[in-house]
Amino acid sequence: MTRERREPKRSRPQFRKKKRRPCVFCVDKKALDYKDIGFVRRFMTDRGKIAPRRLSGCCALHQRMVAKVVKRARQLGLVPYSVE
Repeated sequence: MTRERREPKRSRPQFRKKKRRPCVFCVDKKALDYKDIGFVRRFMTDRGKIAPRRLSGCCALHQRMVAKVVKRARQLGLVPYSVE
């Protein structure tokens, strides 16, 4: 009695890392200002939190600047701390 031969397991395709999009501020040389509320809200979630780097697409340097600007806008009452 002969055994049936099994086909070798096919390897799964390797996980491909997505290319990081370039930082908005590094590419366009756009200045960040706490008074530009529409632009500041781009870096906040719908709950009012500061968006992380992987969502905002900023480099580490500019992400720190974004955090400072959002906090400054919150203190002045231009942007809410949290959404109810």
